[in-house]
Amino acid sequence: MGRHSDRSAHLLDLPHHDGSALYVTDDAPAPGSTVTVRLRVPHAHRARHVVVRQLRDGEPLLVPAEVESADDVQTWWRADLTAHNPLTAYRFFLHGEDGGYRWLDAAGLHERDVTDAHSFRVATRPGPPSWVQDAVVYQVFPDRFARSGVHHDTPAWAEPADWDDDVVHRGPHVQRQWFGGDLAGIEHHLDHLVDLGVTVLYLTPFFEGRSNHRYDAVTFDRVAPELGGQQALVSLVRAAHARGLRVLGDLTTNHTGAGHEWFRRAVADPGSEEAGYYLFRHHPDDYVSWLDVPSLPKLDHRSAALRRRLTDGPDSVVARWLRDPVALDGWRIDVANMTGRYADVDLAHEVARTVRATMAAVEAQTGRPTWLLAEHGHDASADLAGDGWHGTMAYSAFTRPVWAWLTEPGHGLTFLGLPVEVPSLPATAVAATVRDFVASVPWRSLAASSTALGSHDTPRIRTVVGGGTAGGLGAGRAGRDRHLVALALLVGMPGVPMVFAGDEIGLTGVDGEHSRTPFPWHRRTEWDEPTLLAYRTWLGLRRDHVALRRGGLRWVHVGADSMTFLREHADGSVLVHAARARHDRVRVPLRALGVTNIGDVRTLAGADVVGEDASTLALPDDGPAAHAYLLPPTGGG
Repeated sequence: MGRHSDRSAHLLDLPHHDGSALYVTDDAPAPGSTVTVRLRVPHAHRARHVVVRQLRDGEPLLVPAEVESADDVQTWWRADLTAHNPLTAYRFFLHGEDGGYRWLDAAGLHERDVTDAHSFRVATRPGPPSWVQDAVVYQVFPDRFARSGVHHDTPAWAEPADWDDDVVHRGPHVQRQWFGGDLAGIEHHLDHLVDLGVTVLYLTPFFEGRSNHRYDAVTFDRVAPELGGQQALVSLVRAAHARGLRVLGDLTTNHTGAGHEWFRRAVADPGSEEAGYYLFRHHPDDYVSWLDVPSLPKLDHRSAALRRRLTDGPDSVVARWLRDPVALDGWRIDVANMTGRYADVDLAHEVARTVRATMAAVEAQTGRPTWLLAEHGHDASADLAGDGWHGTMAYSAFTRPVWAWLTEPGHGLTFLGLPVEVPSLPATAVAATVRDFVASVPWRSLAASSTALGSHDTPRIRTVVGGGTAGGLGAGRAGRDRHLVALALLVGMPGVPMVFAGDEIGLTGVDGEHSRTPFPWHRRTEWDEPTLLAYRTWLGLRRDHVALRRGGLRWVHVGADSMTFLREHADGSVLVHAARARHDRVRVPLRALGVTNIGDVRTLAGADVVGEDASTLALPDDGPAAHAYLLPPTGGG
């Protein structure tokens, strides 16, 4: 990839506010309580007046801000808002000393009037569990992670495979290929997760199904026998909890399998309660299904009986698996964006609120806060109002932009459904996409959403960035440098990092099925050890520095081949500088970073600190590479 000019000026002269603790005193205030919001205004944009415009009962309410403190770099303003409505939207008006007319919302600074679409937001309803912001998730596809050696009868649907066989990823045998990984096998390797820096184990479905992925459940009452049954799940969760790991289950609320006990009764008897669980056009053969796949009939959440069985109350599927003896720590909801939606019926928000209320009731009984994460492949802003899903899987807000920046053209991988190859875009475009998505949801929803470089539904990151398409290991080492830049963004950006099992050793894959590679435990000499070390290093930085877990996001510089941003926190901020190629050197005034001496900047990862002169930090111009630096505590006031 050719070298581009990165000569644009740094962005630290722009006014800034976000929803992190440095700028908002409470992200889940009680109804009617006061929230203090703070605004940083560098002197390049001196303001004579600052006014906060909040919406109250749909009507704008103007709240004058007061100067909290000032120094030779910036002025801090503050204002008190009343959390009058369940969701309070607000933005800042800055009247400049030059007479300028400016609005600041989550999308940036505008010298014109703007809509409320990108206003900052604070929600009064209880937020996600506190542990979520500190989490690192590890996704396991149970059939492909590890065998325990315990014999399990071959399921009727299965075609057994040896652990080193190539993964079938096209054709009718994809769902039937059975490698025989089980829950006890996962339990045997939990120390690998702990050593990596993981805090949450996420399991794709463990319910009995008719495929290796089990998103076609035949029951929600039993763990698949080929995984070891319920006792194996109980044992795994207890072993995980003993190591300080939490466990996230995977539940499909949009559909079941056609072999599900509910659907069989629905088909057999049009007068049955279960017949109301599904969307029949003409009983029994014409029914709505997920993307018209007949083996996945769609559920109808207008049925109160279905809601009681699946999502609502102490006897529901949602509640039962969160309590002892299994005691899961939350749910990832499959196809959450489609759940409850069909034609003129849209109950998606009601489903989300119901699931969350059920989980909250279990939490009140057990004392264990649980996480509600929704699968969503595009713009999830309309589904994150603060009272439903805690967060979503940020494919559009993170995965797609990172791929588009770091891809190596020519691999032929399509772009998550589009009939084109993953495009190669400059960092300016990528940062703009990230900013748009960040601006569209409450900050706490962003912080409770998972970021990932890939998953069981996508190509592997190593293949996307040019690491080969053969599958498994081998050629995957070719894309290591860009993969590790992606890793730095995974750790550095807001959200909960999610690692798909095998990425940390350099596995490759051209699509979701191809990426479901059996973990090569017995071929340790083939692992990409530098990648494994990098994962331990960067995830360790997230564990050790609160700014990478709970800090805000402030852009410092964005060019074509590099991007630089701050994760700000009162206890110390972290500067991340990532580059896909060599680029013009980025220089940042120390004063703009709140630093008085270059010796106060400490290297966390990558190249050592370089002071261009006594007043300027010169960032490395190499690439592909990523660097992280610790800055002294900040906060104004």
